[in-house]
Amino acid sequence: MTDETSATGDAVPRGVGATALGVTRLRAIESNRARPLAIDPYAERILEAAVPAGSEWTADRGAAEPRFFRLMRDQVAVRTRFIDDTIARAVADGAAQVVVLGCGMDTRSYRLNWPEGVHVFDLDLPEVLAFRDAVLSRLAASGGHRTSVAADLREDWPRSLVAAGFDPTVRTLWVCEGLLYALPATAAEDLLTEITLLSSPASAVVVDHITDSPAFAAAREEVSPELLELWQGGPEHVGTWLSGHGWEPDVRDLRNEAARYGREIPEDLAGGQHEVARTWLAVGELASTNPGVSGRRWG
Repeated sequence: MTDETSATGDAVPRGVGATALGVTRLRAIESNRARPLAIDPYAERILEAAVPAGSEWTADRGAAEPRFFRLMRDQVAVRTRFIDDTIARAVADGAAQVVVLGCGMDTRSYRLNWPEGVHVFDLDLPEVLAFRDAVLSRLAASGGHRTSVAADLREDWPRSLVAAGFDPTVRTLWVCEGLLYALPATAAEDLLTEITLLSSPASAVVVDHITDSPAFAAAREEVSPELLELWQGGPEHVGTWLSGHGWEPDVRDLRNEAARYGREIPEDLAGGQHEVARTWLAVGELASTNPGVSGRRWG
């Protein structure tokens, strides 16, 4: 739903689509820290475009920060840096395509240094991409070879991706950030099935996943009903989810990665001693032979 417009006349995503603005808010905060783990030069400008519409994600930014944003501030910074580093390694190692599924307001296709020959595909709902791309166009943002793909992950998104120029025979890195926990377990299985069918040998996927807890749910509810309902469970075990589809998993506890980057994740994100919300970061690499890959299904 896009029932609000910004001062520039762009339709601001509402409902679940608007939750991407929350991540943008956190990236803007991180970009202004003394020693940021990642810098998004466009985050603040995207927020400025959304603020006049009264988005719950950007309103009253001078007021006390909601508990959810305090909990997630370093978590998002660490996962952003982890994924940025994974992308850099993948393209240096020969991945010629990067697909960002459910990209939201992500600006990696603009802000990262992309080697010649790498094609980045940003896929999300039409209204989400329309808002982000309109703002970035006015900023004259430039990046590598990139394509926006308007598609719904609940529908036939592989056909839309291939129609936009994606080649299933080319080594690819798939980015699933802030996505798995928004999917029911069966939908997460379906998603990885589609990714696997579209992947050539030696492709990789990078994901993050957050389990839930009562305290974490209460913090989300303070922000918006959409954010409370966003958590749908996702896969029970990320490593099993990956290996069950033929991917070799490397699963890491975000707390350990945070320590490596010199950050601490708030203890109350865990929701107490007995109700633990944990965050995982994972990279899966596909076997050197993948009998499922074929472009015919989407041709």
